[in-house]
Amino acid sequence: MFRRLPEIVQRVVTITVDGQRVAAQEGDSVAAALLAAGLTPTRLTPVSGAPRAPYCMMGVCFECIVTIDGVANRQGCLVPVREAMQVTTIAGRRELAI
Repeated sequence: MFRRLPEIVQRVVTITVDGQRVAAQEGDSVAAALLAAGLTPTRLTPVSGAPRAPYCMMGVCFECIVTIDGVANRQGCLVPVREAMQVTTIAGRRELAI
């Protein structure tokens, strides 16, 4: 369902998502890169374990929460990808940022 416009092509960078190398386009947000790679869900709800994926893509819904480079609870839609970035999806309850 999510696909790129053919006339917009950027430099490709490599990120790691849950230990898997993923190609992403420079300028993509982490959430956009995950959607483009078909890597959903990005988290599971803490109560029912229901799968969730990026939704609003503008920082309102918090459905795209991931851990980025060891920092938990990052909104993937607000963080641009960069070479060698480490992304971990979340299963269940988020960790408290202290």
